[in-house]
This record gives sequence, C-alpha cells and structure tokens, in this order.
Amino acid sequence: MNCLIWGSCPVKEAAAFADVLLKQSDAKPTNLSLSATATATAAALLSSTLHQVLLLYLSRLPLLLPLLPPPAEEALDMLSSLKSHEEGDQEHHRHSNPLHPNPQHGQISPSAHARQLLLSCAELAHRGDLPAAQRTASLLLATASPYGDSTDRLVHQFARALSLRVERLLPPVVDAASPEALQSSYLSFNQITPFLRFAHLTANQAILEAVDGRRQVHILDFDTSHGLQWPPLLQAIAERSDPKDPPSIRVTGTGSNLEVLRRTGDRLQTFADSLNLHFQFHPLLLPSTSSNPLSSTSADLTSSSFQIHPGEILAVNCVLFLHKLLKDGGGSDGSHDLRAFLQAVRAMNPAVVTVAEREASHNSPIFLQRFTEALDYYTAVFESLEATLPPTSRERVAVEQVWLSKEIEDVVSREGDGRRERHERFEWWEALMRRAGFTNLPLSPFALSQARLLLRLHYPSEGYQLQMVRDSFFLGWQKKSLFSVSSWH
Repeated sequence: MNCLIWGSCPVKEAAAFADVLLKQSDAKPTNLSLSATATATAAALLSSTLHQVLLLYLSRLPLLLPLLPPPAEEALDMLSSLKSHEEGDQEHHRHSNPLHPNPQHGQISPSAHARQLLLSCAELAHRGDLPAAQRTASLLLATASPYGDSTDRLVHQFARALSLRVERLLPPVVDAASPEALQSSYLSFNQITPFLRFAHLTANQAILEAVDGRRQVHILDFDTSHGLQWPPLLQAIAERSDPKDPPSIRVTGTGSNLEVLRRTGDRLQTFADSLNLHFQFHPLLLPSTSSNPLSSTSADLTSSSFQIHPGEILAVNCVLFLHKLLKDGGGSDGSHDLRAFLQAVRAMNPAVVTVAEREASHNSPIFLQRFTEALDYYTAVFESLEATLPPTSRERVAVEQVWLSKEIEDVVSREGDGRRERHERFEWWEALMRRAGFTNLPLSPFALSQARLLLRLHYPSEGYQLQMVRDSFFLGWQKKSLFSVSSWH
C-alpha cells in the first residue's frame, strides 16, 4: 500500500517545479536540505517526505513572518498582591523582546493561581459585575506576559479575550488580524504542530483507499484555503498510476474568497503538471454576506456550479469545517443548517466523507461552561508548544498571538451569530453523522501506522499521544485528546 509520508517524486520534476514557483514569487528559495547527522538510510527515506512536498508547494506562498472561583474582592487582592510584589522587576521586562523573554517572569503567576483568577474574572463577567471583571482582566494583562512561560502566555490571551468581552469592543464578525498575518500564522501552525498535518494525512489516506483503482476521481473539499492537504495525495496517486495513462483528478475547492481559491488552484495545477497528472481545479464560492456565511451551503451543492460527471467517484472532505455550520437557534442544538448540509452530501452518494474536528466542547450557550472548557483545551495546546519549541521560536509567537488568539477570542468574547468556533466532541459528531444516514468507515491499521510515523519522524516528543477509538483516530497532548479524524460512507 502506498504511503503518503514519503514518495518518489522525481528529482528533476521537483527541481523544475521549485524553479517555476521561485520565478513567480519574490520569496527566497526554501532550504530543503535535511539534517547532516541523519544516517544514509534515514536520509534516503526522508528525502521526499511529506514535509519536503509541502515545502515545495509552499515555496510560492508569501510567508510573512473546576476550581470554584474566589469572591471578587479576594481575587483582586490576590492579583494585586502578586502585581505589587513583582512590580519593580516587571516594569523592565513586561514588554521585552519576544525572542528574548524574561526567564523569571513565569514565577509570578503559578498555574493554580492563574487558573483561579481567570475563572474568577469569567464568573464576574458571567453574573454581570462588569467593572470588577474589567479590573481583574486588566490586572491579569499587566502581570501575565505574552512572552513568558506557557502559563503566562495562556493567561494573557484569555485575559485579553475577557477584556474584549467586557468592553464590548468587537463587532460580531470582524477579524482584528490582517489577512497576511492570519495566513502566515496558519502556515506556521501547520508546520510546528502535528495537528493539521495529522488531520490532512489521515483524511488523505482514507480517500486514497476509497478511490483506489478508479480512473476518474472527484474531490469536493470544503474550506480549501491554501490547499495544503492535496499535494501529498496527488503525489501518492501519481506514484501508483501508469505514467503513460494517468487518472483524471478533479478538485472542487470551496471558500469565501475567490481570489485565494484561484491562486490555490494555480499552485495545485502547477504541482499536478509536475507529476504528469490530468488535473482540474474548480473554485466554488460560498456566500459570506450573512451572519452565518455558510447558511446556504446545501443550496449551492445542488446548483449548476457543482456537477458530478458520469463515471466519477466522489470523495467529500470536511477537515475542520462542519462546526462552522452550527449557530444559535435553528433547532434544539443549532444544527439545522448542518443537518441540511449532510443530507445534501448524502444525496450525492460519495464513496467516502472525511471529517476532522477539534476534540472540544466550545458550543455551549452558557458562557462560563464554554470558558472553562476552552481554558482546559488551550492549556494543553500551549503546553505542547512550550515543550516542543524553543523560547526564541518566532513561529510559536505568531501561532499563539495570531491564530490561537483568534480562536480564543472567538470562543470567549463573542456571542450569537458572531461566534464561529463552535467545536463539539467526537461523540456529538458521531451521533449526528449516524442520524444523517452515514455509516462509520473504519480507518485502516496502515493509516494508524502512518500517523505514528509522522509523529516519530517530525514531532518526536513523548507528550503527543495517538489513539484509535471506535475506528477513528484521536491526537492529543499528554492525556487530553485535541483533534479527531473519522471517515464515513
């Protein structure tokens, strides 16, 4: 069986592809060399890994760099005491260079106290004591550095989100970060953590096994973005095909920005051409004018903009997408649009539907419950970054202060239709898929071995844990699952 982690993309084709991309981009050439200390066997194995394939593809992208809360008075006194005790040293280090953080800073905010104070602030906001909540959030922001240890950085992001919630500064659907900053932080998140690559790799393997041997393959990909998922799959299909008679691959990529989709299609077309594949990319624009930009997705699927050609086998990819169809109202759990979407997908009779979601419960209408769940979830994410990246990592700073900050801000600061990050746990998705008429398609033992190999080769920390439960995969940090991947038909 073909493995998606490594392949045999010809050196001359890879070089030609890199040359084409570099001519079309002002970016400096990406260094694709591997560790000189690797053995000859390992070097040969890694020379065309998933990491290298993605680096080739990305070379065209512009890379820019439950404790009960104490009473309000006790919380404020506790934090004021911490602040005054360290005020002299902290004034000098509070806004130090992010690449040279103060190594002593984490000592002023022990994990248990920081969590208790955050919960106190959330409780104050929950019961409407906004002045006290704002004072607590301000003190937390003043004492917890965004460049300290993982506890400091986590507290800073949650205190910022609480402050925004209390002050009501945010319109419901405005992103504070620029598109360029979001793109850069997304690409960094994809590279420095295993979560996205694990989801892409596992979903790709399920698709590869479902379409094996078919001459015409159509992939309907929701929320395509920069298309990072598809180069390894295209390479795997090319390797198992007759180069004189390659199969036809069509990808319908969806999104709310037509220009981004067109650039993604151009990059994928260039990559597929280097592999001698018959390839087509069709952008499908989803509306972004309503409070829920995907409210008419099911209608779009039945329009003339999306067609399945005779003889094609269809795969539907929903990686970190389905939760975006949830909203307040529209049914007892706000899933009316989502259920309509799944019914439209099932009517197409796809060979496989791949689903990846965060393993969290961030969709509760009760703010305090949502806040506590998010605090537990992102504590594990920040701890994984702390353990696996050096304190001087620019990429980690970008991921935490832009990408993860945006997610935390959404869960904590927003309400109603302005809230997008409505994550649910696997049990919820499993029940929903079964009610929609789908049957679980077990992920293969080979896919499990491949996911383990990805972690061993590129993320060799003992903290990452991979499990197979109910024929689906779960990746987490220590004992907490953070992402799940499953396949259905």
